[in-house]
Amino acid sequence: MTWRNVRIIFAREIRDQLRDRRTIFMVAVLPVLLYPLLGLSFFQIAQFMGERPSRILVIGAREPLDPPLFENNRFCEIFFATPGEARLLELMFFREEPETHVAPTMPDGWEALAKEAITSQDFDAVLVFPPGFAGELARFREEIRRQLAAHSPSDSQNPLHVRSENIAPESLEESSNRNEISDGKGQPVIVARSAIPSPQIYYSSAQERSQTAYNRLHRVLEQWRTQVMIANLAAAQLPPEAARPFRLEIADVSAGTALQGAAIWAKIFPILLVVWSLTGSFYPAVDLCAGEKERGTLETLLSSPASRKEIVLGKLAAITLFSMATAVLNLVSMGLTGWLAFGNLPQFSAPPLSSILWLGLALVPTSAAFSCLALGIAAFARSTKEGQYYLMPLLFVTLPLVGLPMARGLELDLGTSLIPITGLVLLLKTLIEGQIAEALRFVAPVAAVTLGGCLLMLRWSVQQFNREQVLFRESERFDVTAWLRYATRRRPVPTPALAVLCGVSILLIRFVLTQSLARTSLTLSFMEQALITQLVVVLLPMVIMTWLFVDNPGETLLLRWPRWRHVLGAALLAVVLCPAFTTFKLWVTKLYPVDPAIAEYLKQLSPGVPDWPTLLFVMALVPAVCEELTFRGYLLSGFQSGLRSLEAVVYSAVFFGLTHALMQQSVVAFVAGLLLGMLALRTRSLYPCVVYHALHNGLGLALGSITAEFYRQHPWLESLANWTEDGLMFRGPIVAAGILAAGLIVSWMIPPWANRPATEDDGD
Repeated sequence: MTWRNVRIIFAREIRDQLRDRRTIFMVAVLPVLLYPLLGLSFFQIAQFMGERPSRILVIGAREPLDPPLFENNRFCEIFFATPGEARLLELMFFREEPETHVAPTMPDGWEALAKEAITSQDFDAVLVFPPGFAGELARFREEIRRQLAAHSPSDSQNPLHVRSENIAPESLEESSNRNEISDGKGQPVIVARSAIPSPQIYYSSAQERSQTAYNRLHRVLEQWRTQVMIANLAAAQLPPEAARPFRLEIADVSAGTALQGAAIWAKIFPILLVVWSLTGSFYPAVDLCAGEKERGTLETLLSSPASRKEIVLGKLAAITLFSMATAVLNLVSMGLTGWLAFGNLPQFSAPPLSSILWLGLALVPTSAAFSCLALGIAAFARSTKEGQYYLMPLLFVTLPLVGLPMARGLELDLGTSLIPITGLVLLLKTLIEGQIAEALRFVAPVAAVTLGGCLLMLRWSVQQFNREQVLFRESERFDVTAWLRYATRRRPVPTPALAVLCGVSILLIRFVLTQSLARTSLTLSFMEQALITQLVVVLLPMVIMTWLFVDNPGETLLLRWPRWRHVLGAALLAVVLCPAFTTFKLWVTKLYPVDPAIAEYLKQLSPGVPDWPTLLFVMALVPAVCEELTFRGYLLSGFQSGLRSLEAVVYSAVFFGLTHALMQQSVVAFVAGLLLGMLALRTRSLYPCVVYHALHNGLGLALGSITAEFYRQHPWLESLANWTEDGLMFRGPIVAAGILAAGLIVSWMIPPWANRPATEDDGD
């Protein structure tokens, strides 16, 4: 590779992009104008976003309350932080009692009146006091005073016990009718519960104004209930401080430091970095690839002395530069606009200076990864218009990985650091917040995943430029009749498009079936659910698509009779790799713990005392047959007909992993799918894969049934594995020996001369 050619192509692409006004606008003009215009628009619109008063209908407040809740037909201002908040609740009193009611419970007539007042939108919420509420409250307080007066004068220094522990239940039951109980030693104790009917708030969760009214009204009533509690304490000759003996003092240790308000920027900056790195790389990539196809200059470039790799690196350097410029200008514009617009707020401050360093370090690999991805997609597009269509799906895939770190409770750890994009965003968030020591622990895995993604995307981009059928895809007019004729044409083996259609159909059927069963009252056993999943979700779509589109099912599904060493080797592989896969499952579970609610649900589904023949048939043999026919048969053959063999194995393994319900299962299934795919390619038969899959599942079921008692009763197990709360954990030497044995078995079952055509005899 000649770097001079790379520099020449890089300079050429930069000059071409600088002549394009659209690129200059997207990279330089739009970021500078976007955020100030958004800030200006926000302040212009803010005048129409003022809080509007909530209309409250009050029913049943005929008697004055003690302590008072209302004054001058409004709530008392002592229940609000500012007088302006009191004006946000407009009250209307309905003091006439309906004719039909049942005392002392809530009157049916009032309930109907409250519902009608809200549904007609005359009021946003309704506050209903039950009949005699003020009198019941006063009698309860008077009963407290009466108990105090009836207490023995000799205990004046300790007049009353107010507690809720060590009370005999029988004492509570015997004295509940007289609002007084004994703690078993003759000491009177005030009853904590009472028979006072409760006020009720009516609102509608379907109306935003009603929800706002409810929140405001609820805060007022909570403040008033605190005043009622203080009055009850006073009746018991207890000071108000008895309810709140201390206050919470709050101190912000970041106040006055460079990190004050960093939490806000820690959420904004990483998202902007990722989104604008992607957007800033996509439009130049589309113009440099699909645009050159339209202008007819791509053939001239390909006929130059530069190799395809040099062309890719030159274009990639130009795209990365524009991606970085777009991200930097957006970050600077956003930071300055936010500081100027909201810098006067006490909880807001300028971005920490250290964030510039962290964002700068993450900018290059992020822009490079997205530039490689955008370059490969743009090379596939026939025109700039088609290329722009690919931006939205790419954003839909990327945004969940960006938004996931903003979820509450998600923190940077080893598991999250291994998720592409998510780990990078979490690392930047942790660094901007000033947790340097915590972030440094996970720099290595995040860097490895990010740089590995860059290399994979670069390799894929080079492969796209090396495929003539990708570079010279011609634009065509869409004809429904011709498309249907082409789509329904039978073929010896399926195409990659049909393989993708089959995999997507499986995922859709699984989602629809799972949600439909959850909404019905139909109760299925664990075995029935497993059979339905395999036969309806996995096998049925493959059978239908094979019947409709494939002329040679045997060739598609790899139904060739295998050699004996392939079958025996597959069985031995399942046995010797069992410790490695068991350990890998435990590692995945530790990295990404299963939600406790899901774990409890799975325990309820799992059979109690297994019927082993039925369990092995349903959970081992049936999945082995159905899943291998679908994923190592139809999907692998379909992908292999248009892609490289390794790519076909990876894509079929991806769909195999996605069909499993839990993310932890998907990771393990993906790795197993890679192994099974390579086994299918090297043996050119599906039967060894079925044997391996069935034994793998059967051994997993057997190991999962081992209990702690069984482990203690069989001391020989201690030499193989340790017992943990998650089950058996095989020892390191056992795992290493199994992996080494697997390598020897593969060398025996598929010797080097076995790469000859399948019709030749290798001497077995």
